[in-house]
Amino acid sequence: MAGLPVAYSAGFSPHPKISYIGGAPTGAASEAEYLEIALTGSREPADVLSRLGKALPDGIDVIEVVDTASAPEALRLEASAWEVVLPGVTPDEAERAAAVFMAAAEAEVERLTSKGIRRFDSRAAVVTLEVVRRAAEAQVAGCAILRMVVRHLTPAVRPDDILTALGHVAALAPSSPPLVTRLAQGPIGMAAAAAGISVSGTPGPAGSPGPAGPSGPTPPVAAAPRPPAQGAAQGQKKATCPGAEAER
Repeated sequence: MAGLPVAYSAGFSPHPKISYIGGAPTGAASEAEYLEIALTGSREPADVLSRLGKALPDGIDVIEVVDTASAPEALRLEASAWEVVLPGVTPDEAERAAAVFMAAAEAEVERLTSKGIRRFDSRAAVVTLEVVRRAAEAQVAGCAILRMVVRHLTPAVRPDDILTALGHVAALAPSSPPLVTRLAQGPIGMAAAAAGISVSGTPGPAGSPGPAGPSGPTPPVAAAPRPPAQGAAQGQKKATCPGAEAER
């Protein structure tokens, strides 16, 4: 693969030793996916970055490569920051629902897994849950925008679990499927900064979301879509929200 000495598993059907860390759920967009590749020999991170970049299809970029053998702390993925666009929900309705959810001691949901129905507390994973009220985004008719920082727990709590809980505890019901995008994953403070919100009194950056200065090490390999001129998430948002085309 890409001219790299990728390690393979043993056994009758060997496969490359590549693991995807905290992969986004099916149907969610993402700007922060990470993977770990085991090599049989040492390579400079810059060389790995270059080779992967040339081998991957157009539209998928490797952002950064680190050697986890010399920097094991680079795997400190504690939480993810998510943005959720809610069609047919006003910002006031979303804010009320978020307040009810955050005030709850617990918010249990059920999910069908390979081992059957599993019941777990979605509230325990949520560090912050806020409504975005910046003028440019709030003018998108018929939509509310949530930002949340969610801890990586076992079992994993996904944005759709939190939306299910919001429906249970606050009767929040989008008119069509929400658009979910992962903005970042890493240490809790870094994830919150990328979402532009505060954790433990630490303010997020002003202005639009994007890569913020990391408060912890960068994960091993980050592969993210190369956005078109208007941004993939923005384009999806326009397709999802009524009246969004008027904003262009």
